[in-house]
Amino acid sequence: MEQDIQEVLISEEEIERHVAEIGRQISRDYADKNPIFVGVLKGCFIFMADLMRHVTVNCTMDFMSVSSYRGTTSTGAVKINKDLNEDIEGRHLILVEDILDSGVTLNYLKNYLSVRRPASIRVATLMDKPARRKADIYADYSCFEVPDAFVVGYGLDYNENYRNLPYIGILKPEVYE
Repeated sequence: MEQDIQEVLISEEEIERHVAEIGRQISRDYADKNPIFVGVLKGCFIFMADLMRHVTVNCTMDFMSVSSYRGTTSTGAVKINKDLNEDIEGRHLILVEDILDSGVTLNYLKNYLSVRRPASIRVATLMDKPARRKADIYADYSCFEVPDAFVVGYGLDYNENYRNLPYIGILKPEVYE
């Protein structure tokens, strides 16, 4: 695995520090609001678990599973594989995603969920990659802005591999080309 990484972009320590900061900010912003964290599977699972450990307000969580990627690029078509189990009407939602890339998936989800009349919808992401944005959506909480490179680790994958790396690394192009 390690031999496939071109460089470590974000260290384990940097991730830990920034995730804690976001958790503290969310705790301040959502004091007495009982938000529901909605994780977008599979990539969010490590980030969301660590983030939740730093949130100090009452909250609940649920997960959605969606697909829109083939290989390394978004197809533009979003398919919901698992919907929410909880009623979100009147609730404050925080969509948790590993990376905000093209924005197509999160924009679709935000619109899809808004018809259920939540009190608010915000986005928390580990990484923001604005260079690839195709949809008009922005992160309310973001740990890192990353360049237009193919990144893996800390939940992000290439063909379901590399999710277990404790850092964010840039994958060597020869691995996915």
